[in-house]
Amino acid sequence: MSAVTANAPAPDVRIPLRGHLRHTGALIRRNLLWIRQDPESMFDALLMPIVFTLLFVYVFGGSIGQALGGGQKQYVQYVIPGMLAMNSMTLSQGVGTGFSQDFNSGVMDRFRSLPIGRGSVLFAKIAVELFRMVFATAVLMIVAVLVGFHIGNWPGLFATVGLSALFASSIMWVFLTLGVMLKNAQSVQAMGFLVLFPLQFGSSIFAPTQSMPGWLQHFTDYNPLSTLADAARGLMLGGPVAHDLWITVAWSVAITAVAAPLAIHKFRTKT
Repeated sequence: MSAVTANAPAPDVRIPLRGHLRHTGALIRRNLLWIRQDPESMFDALLMPIVFTLLFVYVFGGSIGQALGGGQKQYVQYVIPGMLAMNSMTLSQGVGTGFSQDFNSGVMDRFRSLPIGRGSVLFAKIAVELFRMVFATAVLMIVAVLVGFHIGNWPGLFATVGLSALFASSIMWVFLTLGVMLKNAQSVQAMGFLVLFPLQFGSSIFAPTQSMPGWLQHFTDYNPLSTLADAARGLMLGGPVAHDLWITVAWSVAITAVAAPLAIHKFRTKT
């Protein structure tokens, strides 16, 4: 009986906001120190923007750029804002796989036995993953400038990063939920692939949607990655912004409103 009691998670207690912030800050520091000890964990944030940018610009840029009426240079201006949207989605998957690995290694059992806010563990994970996303964005923009991208509106670039971070944080709640519910990181990664692949390629990230079949165009119209990519183009290069901006914000708020309470509940009740 005493052994069971000793291993049981500490009961939830009411923790003031200042306590939540202190716990979240401590856990953010822990996760950053872990990255410092394991710099290979940043390889995807470093290499993925480089590989995808070079791949799409130099393999597909000529043909798709001609369809846009300007060749490869025109395609660079089109695809880079879309790559910012893709980064926000792809890197979000890492929070779920990392969360699942922490469960399997016993780290989360230790956290749940401590008198800390359950949400603090999740918020810290999201904060560190957003740091990785900003790092990947900086790498992407350096590569983009090297391949000929022209930043037409610097405030629009920063607004795009903020909008991408808002959307990414909402998607991270989904992957945190998967990290709690699925048995291992491989399952989270496989499920993430099934979600990410159609959303990324069934969007306006890499190519205009006008030549797609009608049924696929209807899908892209409701795809939040399309509205995020189009909003990014409007903010960074000029053009209509309001419609895509508000739809992206609405998607972000709706996903967070559903996924965040579910993730916290699943984390609190998982045995």
